[in-house]
Formats: sequence, C-alpha cells, structure tokens
Amino acid sequence: MNTNRSFFGVACRIAALSFLMTGTASMIEAQQVSPVTSAPRTPLFLASESTPLDLTSTSFGSSSSSSSDATPSYAKLDFDSAALGSSQPPPRRSYGRPSYHGGNTNPDGSSKYFALIGFGAALPVGITHKYETLSWGLGGGVGRNFNKTLGVDVEFNYDHFGLQGATLNNEAYIDNYCTAADVTAGLCSPAGPAAAGTGIQIDGNNHVWSFTLNPIVTVPTEGSLGAYVIVGGGYYHKVANFTTPTTEVECYYYCEEVEANATFDHYTSNAFGVNGGFGLTYKFSKFSNERFYVEARYVLMLDSQRTGVTAANVATSPLTATDFYPANSDRTTYIPIKAGIRF
Repeated sequence: MNTNRSFFGVACRIAALSFLMTGTASMIEAQQVSPVTSAPRTPLFLASESTPLDLTSTSFGSSSSSSSDATPSYAKLDFDSAALGSSQPPPRRSYGRPSYHGGNTNPDGSSKYFALIGFGAALPVGITHKYETLSWGLGGGVGRNFNKTLGVDVEFNYDHFGLQGATLNNEAYIDNYCTAADVTAGLCSPAGPAAAGTGIQIDGNNHVWSFTLNPIVTVPTEGSLGAYVIVGGGYYHKVANFTTPTTEVECYYYCEEVEANATFDHYTSNAFGVNGGFGLTYKFSKFSNERFYVEARYVLMLDSQRTGVTAANVATSPLTATDFYPANSDRTTYIPIKAGIRF
C-alpha cells in the first residue's frame, strides 16, 4: 500500500517536469523561427492609387500639362479635395504686392516727403531778351508724394539777370537829358543830353524771385534714370536796379577811399505767373532716395505794362516823372535751367 503511493508521487513529478521542459523549448524555437515584424507604413499624401501627383498641371485631376505654359503657376492650382483626401494640407494662399506702411512711406513704397535744392542759369527769351542778359539762378523747395507717379511741391526761386548795353545806354541818355522846361525851372543846364564824358555812368541788374505751387507727374521708368513733368503757378516779384560808380570811405585799421556801385534808381513789379517744363533724375543707388536732377522750365510773368519816360519821349517829359524804366513792367518770359539734389 505504501509502495504504490510512493510510486504514484514520483510519476507525477516526472510528468510535470517533462511538460515544463517541452513548453520552454517550443517558445525558444518560435522566437528563432518567426521574428516580430512591423506593419507596413502607408504614405501620408496620396493623390490616387495609380497616378502620381502632377505639380506642373493647373489641375490635379489631369495627368498632362499644357505645352503653351512651360512655367507652372502654383498660385492658381485647382486642388481636388476628393482626390487628395482629408490628410492633404490646404492649398497655397495667393498673396498680392507687398504693402509698405510707415510714417514717411506710401503704400506703394515711395517716400511721402521730399526736398530739393538747385543752382543754374537764367535765360531771358522773347521781348525780355531785348532788355536783359543771361545770368544765374538758384532755388529750393519741399514737396509731398501721393504715390510713385503724382506729387506736388512748394518752391522759392531767385533768378538774376544782367542788362543789355542798349538798355544801359538808353537809361544814361534819359537821366542825363535836360529839357527846356527843366532849364527854365533851374533844374539843369544846358538843354539836351549831357556831353560825352560829362554825364553819369550807369550799370544795373534785374532779378525775379517767386513762390510757386507745382504739381509733378513722374514718368514710370526702370533703373536709375527717371523723368518727370512739372507745371505750376504763383507769385512773382521783379526788381530792376540802376547803379552808378561812387566813392566811399572805408575804415578798418586805417581809412581809405574806394569806388563802389551805388543804386540811384529802383523799380519793382508784382504779378501772377505760370511755369511748365520737364526734368531728368539719376538715382545714386538702388536703396537711396537721393537723386541728382536737371530741369528746364518756361516761365511767363503776367505783368501789367505801364507808361513812362523812354528815350523816344524824354524831350517832352519833365524830370519830375517817376518811371524812367517802364520796360520793367513788360510781360516777362525766361527759361531757368537748374541742376541739384532731390532728397
């Protein structure tokens, strides 16, 4: 009885040990024969199962591109949401021209404000050339650009002229003339013009200064060169001065007599005037606002002509007359040519 029970216990232990060893061997064999593999990855972006995405076409539904348009326009691609699927990112946005905003900049990138200064020549033309000669001029101003094409400025200009020899000779003749009435009144003697070398010697000059408002239209160009058209109008003030040599005493460490021209006759004329012309500009660099400019304008000063003493009527005009140079109030025309900097 005891013998059978002992035999049964030994048999159970042997069977359990055999089962454990068999299971362990099966697991080791399974790991060596069938390694674990990862699942295949699915592409994130699929236009279709058979046709690849054609970026050269204006529509993803077409497999060919137009032969007349070699350069794709990505900003106008027609995206098919059904073909792309929900995982496709949204289409590219279309952006317009960049806008530059600032206190000194317009939306198109041009500067809002500018200034200018220039120097050059003043050329009398028309009837003005009969009395005056070529000389010099200068000017400056400030302006406002509304965009790259349209602007306006306010300018001050000073244009200086000499006087023709005939003008000076006529003035000397008038100032040295003595009428019979003047002789009777005891103002001068004898009647007629002064003898050569005994009358006063005359020199003189003329100038015009002005304040004008001028619209400017810039011509669209490429590169450093530019062009513009300018017109305007404003207030013009014309002055004529006649001088004669005189002797003055100047004292520094010691005193001495020097000869100088003293103004003995002076005339003015005020009137509205207009101007118009064109100019060329050159930009110093791509990123610079400074430009060299040269321009020419035609100026018309709308004077009101006056009457006065001339060489033709001096014999009948008393010395008490006040205007011995009525040509100063004639209609004035001239061409100022200036070069300078716009910044």
